[in-house]
Amino acid sequence: MSQTLSAATLLAVPLAPLVGSILAGVFGTRFGGNWMGRRLSHSLTILGVLVAFVLSALTLSAVLDGARFNETIYTWMVVGGLKMEIGFLVDGLTAMMMCVVTFVSLMVHLYTVGYMEEDEGYNRFFSYISLFTFSMLMLVMSNNMLQLFFGWEAVGLVSYLLIGFWFNKPTAIFANMKAFLVNRVGDFGFILGIGLIAAYAGTLNYTEAFGKSTELAALTFPGTDWMLVTVICICLFIGAMGKSAQFPLHVWLPDSMEGPTPISALIHAATMVTAGIFMVARMSPLFELSDTALNFIMVIGAITALFMGFLGIIQNDIKRIVAYSTLSQLGYMTVALGASAYSVAVFHLMTHAFFKALLFLAAGSVIMGVHHNQDIRWMGGLRKYMPITWITSLLGSLALIGTPLFSGFYSKDSIIEAVLESHLPGAGFAKFAVLAGVFVTAFYSFRLYFLVFHGKERFDQNPDAHHGHHDDHHGHGDSHHPHESPWVVTVPLVLLAIPSVLIGYFTIESMLYGDFFKGAIFVDAQRHATMQELKHAFHGPLQMALHSLTSVPLWLALGGVATAYYMYMVNQALPAAIKRIFMPVFTLLENKYYMDWINESILARGARALGAGLWKVGDRQLIDGALVNGSWKLVGMVSGVVRRIQTGYLYHYALVMILGVFALMTYFTTWPMVREWLGQLSR
Repeated sequence: MSQTLSAATLLAVPLAPLVGSILAGVFGTRFGGNWMGRRLSHSLTILGVLVAFVLSALTLSAVLDGARFNETIYTWMVVGGLKMEIGFLVDGLTAMMMCVVTFVSLMVHLYTVGYMEEDEGYNRFFSYISLFTFSMLMLVMSNNMLQLFFGWEAVGLVSYLLIGFWFNKPTAIFANMKAFLVNRVGDFGFILGIGLIAAYAGTLNYTEAFGKSTELAALTFPGTDWMLVTVICICLFIGAMGKSAQFPLHVWLPDSMEGPTPISALIHAATMVTAGIFMVARMSPLFELSDTALNFIMVIGAITALFMGFLGIIQNDIKRIVAYSTLSQLGYMTVALGASAYSVAVFHLMTHAFFKALLFLAAGSVIMGVHHNQDIRWMGGLRKYMPITWITSLLGSLALIGTPLFSGFYSKDSIIEAVLESHLPGAGFAKFAVLAGVFVTAFYSFRLYFLVFHGKERFDQNPDAHHGHHDDHHGHGDSHHPHESPWVVTVPLVLLAIPSVLIGYFTIESMLYGDFFKGAIFVDAQRHATMQELKHAFHGPLQMALHSLTSVPLWLALGGVATAYYMYMVNQALPAAIKRIFMPVFTLLENKYYMDWINESILARGARALGAGLWKVGDRQLIDGALVNGSWKLVGMVSGVVRRIQTGYLYHYALVMILGVFALMTYFTTWPMVREWLGQLSR
């Protein structure tokens, strides 16, 4: 196959979803006169994403044969020596991300046909999710930081629109504003990092900036003894903390569950939250230069992986449990980045995209089947009513907890091994966090599984039944008993379940220990030998699975599953007893470590007080009072005095002239004598 890729073909990948989005958003809504019906709107947007997926798969095939692409498509402007361009960089990392984003997006588009069937904003929703796909593709395909930032902000903007899709719902409006503001905090650090690269490297192009990494490593941040590259990397990672929901900028993600379930899968699986992981992997030539930044990344990831998992244990909303699972798994990916195992982090990003999208869409299928109830305490016994949803949920859960031979096993165990091989100062805490997280993940995953699909049927005991609970903006029948979802919902579940089971086994060798990421991810093997150690210990996917039978993570996972089974299927009084004994801990978890309270009562109130102070003192008193009003009052006072002098009488002016001449004569005659006298005194 040719070793080159066509610019026109690559341009069609992001533009196909964009065209579908524009057509559905303009001609399928009141803005364009509702010219297009539902069928045409969803057909065009699905076609656009399908075209993008097919072209992405062909691109991946070409990349596997050695094809690469790194060219500018369009130069927007040149400021001095700084070029602002639109261009594509396609290598193993980009091609993999393109396929994951377009495949998951295609599954979400198909699923949405059934899930949003009776929603008034049907066409608008399809327009938004296609626009989201375009934004993410522009982000992952970029070859420069300007386009990266455009895609970064675009996914943030569209996620704001999607989380607040039901704009008549107060909780949704609060959630999308929270997501928008928290991401602005992270994005401020991100743009500072890009600005420092532009200032000291003189370019926004990846290849050119990475080529100057040695020069950047020799510089210090002005006025300090800090390495400039450390400051750049930490600023960039602060952006990733916002977008990829790392502690303490994680608070927006659980609340984003207020949006429809399909966007939960889209945001939390392959798109927005993985942008930060992708960015750090792409910037690996810079991050490898700073152990301080890598250690910071590892510790933040470890905190997120463990403590967000704890929050998943006490949740009762089916979507929030899966959301906290996403937070925890993003923490695992971040820990791998800190251990310089960038390829392992991206590998987990890929496997996680499939099984987490599967779990979110399965949760939505359950919500539809039990008539919009999201509380797992009022489910139970759904296995016989929803067999396809049940089996796909089970496969997704097994992949999530790292069951041998499942995709999540290969990526998650590789992360744990990478941390065990790391020699950074924060590795000790990270080792404990990722191992403890295995038990926690297995426990909350199978707590959800057992309460939803097994045990006594409780859906007819729900006190909130048929009272408009959460996702009540569409209906799917009024039968009392649960029911399996339509084929447009179950087909995406089956198609996502296949890679959730198989893709890890077939790709681990080439992605982690082959040349798949060659030229895309850089690791300094002299300073960070983690991947070398992993490669030395790897003897094939089957051998890895067999070896795991005697490893600690597998037994921790089994312990989590067994504990969940005992507490929720055998001794159902035990959870309530534990809750009573550990009520302070439960209260802490229920209040999400009081992070929302700190943000709202201290930070937000402090910011509001600061703003009020600047308005009252700075704006009203200093600017309006002293400068604006004070200046005209001073002019008025001076003019009042001058007006009295300007009488209009000639003899007054003559007198002033005579007095002036007298003053000048006195000055010129007496001042030399005074100066001589002062000189004598000083001697």
